[in-house]
Amino acid sequence: QVQFVESGGGLVQPGGSLRLSCAASRSIWTNRFTVYTMGWYRQAPGGERELVASISRLFSTNYADTVKDRFTISRDNLKYTVYLRMDSLQPEDTAVYYCNMAPTPLDSWGQGTQVTVSS
Repeated sequence: QVQFVESGGGLVQPGGSLRLSCAASRSIWTNRFTVYTMGWYRQAPGGERELVASISRLFSTNYADTVKDRFTISRDNLKYTVYLRMDSLQPEDTAVYYCNMAPTPLDSWGQGTQVTVSS
């Protein structure tokens, strides 16, 4: 089973920055990692999980309007890792952040990493 391991979350003040990382585990998956579009999703308390950023195998990126110009997604295919740089964070960015394939995720999700934006 594919596993995604997210890290890098934490508590940050409004206007602050964080960099999230997501590593894909399992040898079969990692051999295919370079051909799939990967995305970062988030789920706020009481809300549904939403896709906020994605990056294709050719490094083309897309962002939700709510994070455009503040978040930057990137990938390192040699390390089977996807990153999300988040700047100008706002309280409404508070959520658990997950990575997975995009736009159709796998059924298997990691534990996510909590991002809390609060003064």
